[in-house]
Amino acid sequence: MKHNNESEKAFLKYLSALLLFGLNGIVASHIAMSSYEIVFLRTLIGSILLISLFLLGNGRFHIRENKRDMLFITLSGIAMGTSWMFLYEAYQQIGVSMASLLYYCGPVIVMVLSPLIFREKLTPSKIISFLIVLAGIVLVNGNMEGGGDAWGMFCGAMSAVMYFFMVTLNKQSRRITGMENAVIQLTVSFLTVAVFVGFKQAFVIRVPEGAWLWILILGIVNTGIGCWLYFSPLSKLPVQTVAICGYLEPLSAVVFAALLLGESMNALQIIGAVCIIGGAMTWEIKK
Repeated sequence: MKHNNESEKAFLKYLSALLLFGLNGIVASHIAMSSYEIVFLRTLIGSILLISLFLLGNGRFHIRENKRDMLFITLSGIAMGTSWMFLYEAYQQIGVSMASLLYYCGPVIVMVLSPLIFREKLTPSKIISFLIVLAGIVLVNGNMEGGGDAWGMFCGAMSAVMYFFMVTLNKQSRRITGMENAVIQLTVSFLTVAVFVGFKQAFVIRVPEGAWLWILILGIVNTGIGCWLYFSPLSKLPVQTVAICGYLEPLSAVVFAALLLGESMNALQIIGAVCIIGGAMTWEIKK
């Protein structure tokens, strides 16, 4: 009975994290700042909170003993910071729904290249799943209008590419896992964005009136607490549950954007969204 209760609590934590991540674009839409400024403040606040939670929970860093793992997590953190900058720019250019769907093509890139990188067999079911996702991308992208779409689509696509590097590099870490991994990765992603902001505008950031509340929500709740809720229960959940339920994040982002921001999708785009999420989930189930 105790084991079941622990599993239920772990699952609820994981579910809460996914829903919080799904709200990222909604919260960011209330902050009238550039994408990289938003990500800079988000990662700064989130990393401070996550380091505090880790140390308060008697966490200990094992960097000296695992220098190889530290290298891969550092590279993964750089990829994550870059991915988020592209993603938040895509939020502003093409909306939360489309940006989230494009971002979650990242796992599909991992799926396609896994035979080369992780020497996983590319089965017929994986190929079919990829073709379904590809059809979804064509349906979503082929029905977009407006002059800003080209840059927004590029940013969405690049966020997916950097997501691929983030996941692939992080998978090389064998010993530094869980919360310790998350703390290092988020801190490195902050430093990456900080370097970019420093070169671009010498850390001169003007926060509009009324924006601080949304910035604190994004940094403390959606990033710091969200990462804690995401990483702390992973060891207690089956891999299949983590992989399949992970697609609740882009699905919830699309639903939240429709309900809270009034973003609409035409019939073909809705079919495309179903293809992207459904195809990716099918691959996870088969795997």
